[in-house]
Amino acid sequence: MAQQPGKSSSKKSKPSYLYSIIGVALVLFLLGILGLIVIHANKLSEFFKESIEIQVILRDNVKEDQAIALKDSIARRPYIKSIEYVSKDMAAQRFKKEFGEDFINLLQYNPLYASINIKGNARYVNPDSLKIIEANLTQQSIVREISYQRVLVSKLNENVRKIGLVILGVSLLLALVVIFLIDNTIRLAMFSNRFLIKTMQMVGATRWFIAKPFDIRSIINGALSAILAIAGLVGILYFADQLLPELGSMRDYFMITVLFLGMILIGICISLVSTHRSVMKYLRLKLDDLY
Repeated sequence: MAQQPGKSSSKKSKPSYLYSIIGVALVLFLLGILGLIVIHANKLSEFFKESIEIQVILRDNVKEDQAIALKDSIARRPYIKSIEYVSKDMAAQRFKKEFGEDFINLLQYNPLYASINIKGNARYVNPDSLKIIEANLTQQSIVREISYQRVLVSKLNENVRKIGLVILGVSLLLALVVIFLIDNTIRLAMFSNRFLIKTMQMVGATRWFIAKPFDIRSIINGALSAILAIAGLVGILYFADQLLPELGSMRDYFMITVLFLGMILIGICISLVSTHRSVMKYLRLKLDDLY
């Protein structure tokens, strides 16, 4: 007995669903990678900015209680992320530990200065803000000079702006590519169902009746694709944490959750629209045009 056309077409379509799920998952995975880069770009920028140390070098005759009083006063200011007082003896010990040389025995005195070491909040670590901070601190009578890597601060802020523009451009381009690729992947998957769609129409089924099971299936497939992509991203985050545990402190879990929900929504919406449009297209075609 000959197989019914509908059953035959249905069986042939099953591999296409699998391929489309994997194809859409790969595209969403790439989109998710870019999303993670965008989310972490700001955190990385903050991390590097807050790693820059500003040294408030004190005069040689400053008493320790004066230095601590100045440190406590600076600590209350809004641009402070962390602050510490380093005495002349502590500075000498750190120099010896870092370079392995005991210069005090050689020189018979300690030429280093006491300092207040500051790490600022990221939003204040830019050339303009640091100039204002430097001007305010140098007004203190016990402050000898302010030292920090000025060139590094300028280059860091310049590069952050450039990277931001590049990421924005790539994001827009990739968003268009993602929509195009997912749409084409779904349309190719639906191509194998064209005879089934036409057969249902020829036996009198309404457009809504024909489209409904395909639309439901597209929602499921879109969600499955997104879940596969999210599983891949979670795996990448896990292995990244194993290699660089410091990344965990920079993670914005709220934004990552928004990204994952967005991927599910994108996967479902594009899959649904592309599938429904393909069904309507084959319903409008004549039977001879399907070959």
